[in-house]
Amino acid sequence: MATDKKAPLGSIGNPIKFQDQDFKTLLEECLKSGQLFADPAFPAEQKSIGTPEDPDPKKAIKWQRPKEISKNAVFVEGTTGTTDICQGQLGNCWLLAALSCLTMHPTLFVKVVPSGQSLAKPYAGIFHFRFWQYGEWVEVVVDDRLPVREGRLLFSYSHTRNEYWSALVEKAYAKLMGSYGSLKGGNISEGMEDFTGGIAYSMEVSSRTPRVLWRSLTAALSRGSLLSCFIQVGKVAGNGLIKGHAYALTDTDKVTKASDEILLLRLRNPWGFVEYGGPWSDKGKEWDDVDKAEKERIELKKKEDGEFWISSEDFSKLFDIIELCSVNPDSLEEGNTPASPSSAASPSTWTISEHEGVWVSGSSAGGSRRYRKSFWKNPQFQLVLTQQDKAEDEDDEDDEKAKKCTVLVELLQKNRRQKDKVNFLYIGFHIYKLQGVCLSSNFFQKNRPVGRSGKYTAQRGVWRKLHLEPGNYILVASAYRPNQPGEFFLLAAKWQNIVCLCLFVPIQLMAAPIPPEDHMRVQKTFDDVAVLCINLCLSPLITALDKDYHLPLETCRQLILGEDTKGRWSLSRKQTESLLSGLRNLQSIFFQFDEDSSGTMSPFELSTALQAVGMQLDGKVAHLVSERFAAGEIHMPFYSFVSCVTRLRKLFAFLLENSSPQTYSDKDINLSSKVVRMLKLRLFFLNCPQHMKFKAM
Repeated sequence: MATDKKAPLGSIGNPIKFQDQDFKTLLEECLKSGQLFADPAFPAEQKSIGTPEDPDPKKAIKWQRPKEISKNAVFVEGTTGTTDICQGQLGNCWLLAALSCLTMHPTLFVKVVPSGQSLAKPYAGIFHFRFWQYGEWVEVVVDDRLPVREGRLLFSYSHTRNEYWSALVEKAYAKLMGSYGSLKGGNISEGMEDFTGGIAYSMEVSSRTPRVLWRSLTAALSRGSLLSCFIQVGKVAGNGLIKGHAYALTDTDKVTKASDEILLLRLRNPWGFVEYGGPWSDKGKEWDDVDKAEKERIELKKKEDGEFWISSEDFSKLFDIIELCSVNPDSLEEGNTPASPSSAASPSTWTISEHEGVWVSGSSAGGSRRYRKSFWKNPQFQLVLTQQDKAEDEDDEDDEKAKKCTVLVELLQKNRRQKDKVNFLYIGFHIYKLQGVCLSSNFFQKNRPVGRSGKYTAQRGVWRKLHLEPGNYILVASAYRPNQPGEFFLLAAKWQNIVCLCLFVPIQLMAAPIPPEDHMRVQKTFDDVAVLCINLCLSPLITALDKDYHLPLETCRQLILGEDTKGRWSLSRKQTESLLSGLRNLQSIFFQFDEDSSGTMSPFELSTALQAVGMQLDGKVAHLVSERFAAGEIHMPFYSFVSCVTRLRKLFAFLLENSSPQTYSDKDINLSSKVVRMLKLRLFFLNCPQHMKFKAM
């Protein structure tokens, strides 16, 4: 008997339940009890607004349900459209412009706004919506209590004043971000990506002629892309256009005036009013010479609803940037765009891959390339390109682009909208031709990147479409300044995460020759006894080093217990000499990598010092090691460095001793063993005695 296979968690068919709230369960409970849903996770209080309360009593905010605001309230009135959405007293035009674009694509719209929701019976005051969040779809449940001031919705509202779906979508998104206040300011691409799960990217209007631009936008709309545009701040805007403001680009068409073909674009201001007043606008005299059937075909509406037409020529003169979002990152190259919406777009051959990462202060947050000593510590990802792009025709065979691979890379920083704060880091990425695995500091100082995202930008995402030769590459994701913690999400084509950055078998270093003075010091201690007990052998270890680097008794005991004493609390002369030689070697390495001569070692310096000792750790493990042995301090003193190396050596020896010869080799380790070894290392530190544990993270 066949059974239905459940969709993967995080897919549109099985979204993650935000704050563990299940819509169906809550709906059934409310219908059974007869009580309208009141969301405890996003209460009808000022903290959900996320802005300071107005002291004027006349401007007090009330929370009311749609039927309490309007007797004729409905969830959707007729069909959804671009004019359903009007911006309220919140600076979130970027979000509402994206939502306007979404209404043009019914198949995408129902992903965000599930069908079957209504303000009619059975009604329980509960609704649910879905948003894409960094590779996963998330379902957000809300009640329908909306903020009202002086009898009107405070934020998003419908042009008809009776429709409430857009206000509820806005509330659900505000809940996801933390508050309404967290929606102030943003790029349209954020909203478009979170409504579709697609890739958003920008294009300069000046990069194409008006006719070619119109063809490109027409093709993009025919593929289901969401489009928006804006005029850069600082540029003079006129004819009712607002600079720095997001407009939805909802359609393209063409009409005939006399014998001329006029290419048009339809835009919408999310305010729901203030329209363009130039040629071909609602009030433009140019329409007088257009056939009535043509005007009816393109549904020309001469009313103040925020929607208007503009010619491609004027659009190119007035607007600066177009932002596009497509579920499939099809090319917008002129040669690949159909001449009309009816032309079939070529099927996408892109393979999408997604990866998550983290910048950890003092460990994997290395900053930009200007910070040469720490840049290499940033997370590294492997990019593998194997096939050249297929030429569109035989004449393209000699084209330089046709011999390369096209890859689109996007870096998104996560969770930077919190409550009423928006705190984006300046982020970017660089791509290098791969020359080995786990690239070190020297590589990045001697080699230049073959691709980059451009200037570091303080917005949620940066992207770049690159044409690279087939081969292996390394992508380094970074914030501009080091030690800025954060999470990020990478989306690209035909690549894989570098898993070999986990943990490597330590390199076996040759023991340094024992200096004569150390030989004499040990010999003098052993003159009276054949075997040195643990207490007696502390003396040469404590006094052998420079005064500023003397070791405490506890560290000396760790050193001795790290040796193979075969169950005895004593060391032989040979073991003592070897231990003393190794200690001097560690002091030399500490001197070398303590670059600021502070007598302590930063987390970045620790990673390079451990490599010199012969131990290579991935970023997460290196951070745990630093936390564990620095005892909560930012920098690590010499004796802590000695303890760290001693414990790691003991761990490595244990792993090698308890593994089959096939599991590890000096030159290579298989993927599964790396993961197991990394987990064992973490367990090793977590299971330390209570007085040795690192602080909670």
